[in-house]
Amino acid sequence: MRAGIVTLVALAALAAAAAIAVLAVVLSVGDQSAGSGLSTLPGEPSVAIVSPRNGARQSERSVVVKVKLENFRLAPLRFGGEPQLGEGHIRFGLNRVPDCVDPAKLKRAVESPVGRGRLVGASFDFPRYAGPNGVLAERIGSSGSYSPATRPEIYYHELPAGFYRLVVTLARNNGATTPYHAVTNFQILTPPGHGTKPCTDGKVSSAKAAAFD
Repeated sequence: MRAGIVTLVALAALAAAAAIAVLAVVLSVGDQSAGSGLSTLPGEPSVAIVSPRNGARQSERSVVVKVKLENFRLAPLRFGGEPQLGEGHIRFGLNRVPDCVDPAKLKRAVESPVGRGRLVGASFDFPRYAGPNGVLAERIGSSGSYSPATRPEIYYHELPAGFYRLVVTLARNNGATTPYHAVTNFQILTPPGHGTKPCTDGKVSSAKAAAFD
């Protein structure tokens, strides 16, 4: 009888230790997620922008965007078809921050409870800038909104100087969006000898407007 009681006490102690260990792991994972700004669960799809880095500055007017996918398979042969679990294509959306922004308009965009907290600006998802992906966008009717891709990259060219915001979103085969996306901001510098015109009438420069993105 005494041996049975000792055994039960030992088992209870082991169970308590295991529960504490599990709790420690959960708390550790939660801390890491909060610190990195990520909330992706194991096995969930995710997308990360490899290039251009957020805050990058370059003089070239072309940019090669590369992304890394996790738990998501690109399915070019089923593009536009029935949705399948864990597969689809990518939506690339590139917009240029306006040069001189009305501060009142910027304030409304930032404080809007139903908006995106930013000014969208002109889209560069057209064949002229997005090449084959822009042609595909034109074919499916998404020009000026996003460029679809069945490879983890896209090439934009002939971009004018300015600040840009790129949003990358995972989409299902039929084009429906998913909540999995990534964002990066970058700048194309003004060519040497080409000064930028100062903003007038109290308008905010694109550099300051981009800071709100």
